[in-house]
Amino acid sequence: MSGNNAKRTFFILLGVALFLVFFYAPQFGAAVDPSGKSFELSQQGKAAIGLFFLASIWWVFEVTPIGVTSIMIGVVQALFLIRPAKDAFRDFMDPTVLFILGSLLIGLAFTKAGITKRIAYKMLDIVGEDTRKILLGVFVITALLTHIMAHTAVAATMFPILVTILALYNGDNSDGKPSKFGKALFIGMAYTAGAGSICTLLGGARNPAAVGFYTEFTGVEVSFVDFSLHLAPFGWATVFLIWALLMVIYKPEKTKIPGLREKARSEYAKLGPIKKNEIFVGVVVVFALAMLVLQAVIPALKTMDRSVPLLLAGVLFFLANVLTVEDLEKKIPWNIVLLFSGAMSIGFCLWQTGAAQWIAIKWLGMLAGAHWLVFVLAVCFLVLIMTNFIMNVAAIAITLPVALVMAQYLGVNPELILYGATAMAGMPFLLLIGAAPNAMAYESKQFTTGEFFVSGIPASALIMGVLVLMTFTYWPIVGLSPLLK
Repeated sequence: MSGNNAKRTFFILLGVALFLVFFYAPQFGAAVDPSGKSFELSQQGKAAIGLFFLASIWWVFEVTPIGVTSIMIGVVQALFLIRPAKDAFRDFMDPTVLFILGSLLIGLAFTKAGITKRIAYKMLDIVGEDTRKILLGVFVITALLTHIMAHTAVAATMFPILVTILALYNGDNSDGKPSKFGKALFIGMAYTAGAGSICTLLGGARNPAAVGFYTEFTGVEVSFVDFSLHLAPFGWATVFLIWALLMVIYKPEKTKIPGLREKARSEYAKLGPIKKNEIFVGVVVVFALAMLVLQAVIPALKTMDRSVPLLLAGVLFFLANVLTVEDLEKKIPWNIVLLFSGAMSIGFCLWQTGAAQWIAIKWLGMLAGAHWLVFVLAVCFLVLIMTNFIMNVAAIAITLPVALVMAQYLGVNPELILYGATAMAGMPFLLLIGAAPNAMAYESKQFTTGEFFVSGIPASALIMGVLVLMTFTYWPIVGLSPLLK
């Protein structure tokens, strides 16, 4: 047996063993909250914790496709009578998952129509040849695109454009060696794809997943506008801080890239005049976004699920032949969609069986007497670390159910936990496995995993600092008080 197969077998068996240990373990002691109320952990809750460990290990070490692990989550719930199959698999088609599917369809149509390239080339024409402005322009465009596309799709779209920019920077003297400009360009693309993706519900799957958990646990709906109102300033502050940080760590060797503006104009000219497909896709996307925004002000739209406008846009793209059945079968990452489905299922499983509440109260004992800010920072730091090791949706599914329960006992506004945790989950700046844009950026061969990690330490510290700043300044101004009234 090869080393890789042996390692894979070990982690498969480790996950199964942990599940069985929890499933057959004697009854755990009751959790007692600060008011003295006792919470017993049911057999189903005990099994849910075991399933959580099984899923986490399989996800982290990718012993099987991550979507298959998600299917296993539903199967085990039904097989071991943790929850009825109808409940376990209903979460797989939760409206939040359909929202994610709709956002993927919009991103695919946006790219296929050629709108992203048109925007990028126009940006290069505008910013000119100054390397600092080019980097800032690239970061701004990357962040902007993540407002309406999943950050993975944005990274895939930006990568070939960045390769072109780097080739122009190197010129005829290129020896294939990495440059400081190249490091800043690609590391910054990965970081700002994450920062921009927290600004709207469309930027990443963890956003609607987090809102879905919050609504399930609190009964309070978070609109598209509310989400962006709270997190867009956070994301954009991070974009500019990352640019400033990378200008210090990787100050470009050259101040200008001669010929870049002409190259951008040439590539833009090759695209020709704006095509009907581009206009159609743009109008449909604007219409879908307008419906999401108007939900906040039009009472009749408030009862409409946020997935509806995006799914409607997807249907229109297929009716107009912008997207085809081949796109549906080959270009939609169904493995990722299933991951989101499984993350929702395990999250609701922990909540509905009482396991999340039991864990929260046990964990609360370790933070007894702690200042509320310590609790908030502890939760957000935990998410920040976890999201570097596992898919950010999984990090949210694992952490948020517990943190939301704990917040109520400590008198912390659960909305603060929602936005803080979601922001951290969107910005895994330490490890390549934390997000697809990180791995895509690494394909440039401009930096090592060690350089990415070292750059991520001050970048991660920066976003924790932004979190504290937002908690005490901007968020209270828009009505988010840190403590429950």
